[in-house]
Amino acid sequence: MHSPFLFNYLTKGLKKNRKIDIDQAVSYQKNLLQDNREIRVTDFGAGSKVFEGDKRQISKIASTAGISKNRAKILSKTTAYFKPKNILEIGTSLGIATAYMQAGAPEAKITTLEGCPATAAVARENFKKRGFNNIELIIGEFNPSLEQVLKNKSYDFIFFDGNHQKQPTIDYFEKCLHAAHDDSIFIFDDIHWTKEMESAWNHIKNHEKVSLTVDTFKWGFVFFSKGREKQHFTLRI
Repeated sequence: MHSPFLFNYLTKGLKKNRKIDIDQAVSYQKNLLQDNREIRVTDFGAGSKVFEGDKRQISKIASTAGISKNRAKILSKTTAYFKPKNILEIGTSLGIATAYMQAGAPEAKITTLEGCPATAAVARENFKKRGFNNIELIIGEFNPSLEQVLKNKSYDFIFFDGNHQKQPTIDYFEKCLHAAHDDSIFIFDDIHWTKEMESAWNHIKNHEKVSLTVDTFKWGFVFFSKGREKQHFTLRI
């Protein structure tokens, strides 16, 4: 490995014995996995490969679209290691990933965007129950919502998990570049979900402002520090 920056993150940030209090997030996820209420979902993105129709049980959304145990730990350890003060999430869904980011960076201000009113309502309900008062949930289509939250703002950490299509992903990336700084971190979900998403990922990797990327087979990590040699890594973590 030729990047001391990345080596330190992997060995110190993601080390197995690094202890982070994720009990609240685990409980949050568990409650959703046991919630058998049915909601009517509005999907503005690429749609689902699992569900048919717009009526879905909350528990099934949580089990299929929710974050895995390993990814949840990576997300919470990553926010704990880099200590972002301002986090933006594009695609709240039920708020499971949001809860794990909150666990890693409890002092951070989290702004999360969701297009579907029904899933957003479930997330908001559970944020309130847990006392997650530093999470701002904005409901609506992503383009106008992004304009609102990016205006005169800077974000240390942005998690892209909304519209899994090529052009919207590229558009969101390029809009968010205006709110990024040298130490900002972007994470893109499902970069190999379709050929379209792989094409979007290649576009992002080759952008002139990007200095370092890590392909973890599901997530793509993007770093921006100026003066760093442009490098691309593929790692299974």
